[in-house]
Amino acid sequence: MTRIAIFQARSGIDPAGNAEALVAAVEAAAEGGAAMLFTPEMSGLLDRDRERAASHVRHQNEDVVLSAVREAARKAAIWVQLGSLALESGDGRLVNRGFVIDSAGRIRGRYDKIHLFDVDLPTGESWRESALYQRGDKAVLVKGTPVGSLGLTICYDLRFPALFAGLAEAGADVIAVPAAFTVPTGRAHWEVLLRARAIEAGCFIVAAAQTGRHEDGRQTYGHSLLVDPWGDVLLDLGEGEGVGFGEIDLARIIEVRGRIPALDHRQPIGEVEHN
Repeated sequence: MTRIAIFQARSGIDPAGNAEALVAAVEAAAEGGAAMLFTPEMSGLLDRDRERAASHVRHQNEDVVLSAVREAARKAAIWVQLGSLALESGDGRLVNRGFVIDSAGRIRGRYDKIHLFDVDLPTGESWRESALYQRGDKAVLVKGTPVGSLGLTICYDLRFPALFAGLAEAGADVIAVPAAFTVPTGRAHWEVLLRARAIEAGCFIVAAAQTGRHEDGRQTYGHSLLVDPWGDVLLDLGEGEGVGFGEIDLARIIEVRGRIPALDHRQPIGEVEHN
């Protein structure tokens, strides 16, 4: 059994304040006996005012939030999956980038969000991530973490099962899904999609989420989840902020995949015949 922690956050428009909350979460996770902490998407800055947000965005090497979390992980001797940060890409756009940080504060892996959220919702909300962000172009698996081989995804990636299948076939034991889901889509799809991805991939899913009403006016769904390979929800943090704890037993993966070896049975589809 490996004890993990999930930080359900209500990140705001000030990176310094968000960094303080993350450092406190790292310390709480370590004090609670966790080997690894998982945090949400956009843990360092959540602000839909692009002009105001742009004044805070930095290159990875200059980001105050990443630096603070790396130092906190080193001091607490705990691994951190830093869900994602908005960072300069170098080509005029940004990247939505997640990190795996080890207990010495070293970056062991990073992932740029592949699937970007461009939608108009019935509520009147409109999101155009591709107007600001450069999408990633490769899946990422980080080996040797306290939870085994860890696959990285971010939020909207959840709706694309091929990414999860690819990570599972590459050897993922756990897949992280840090997110900032809206309330309407969260109520409708969050849990059912996470459980489906866990079942399909035969993996544990750790989904750290943003929650509540944020400084920029948006509202996120919360309900950070830990789901086992059978699709059972082992932890649900509801709508409150804070750190929760759960257990991951990697032997459960072998048991579940032995009962339903779907990964072994997957076949290439090839061209679809039209009649």
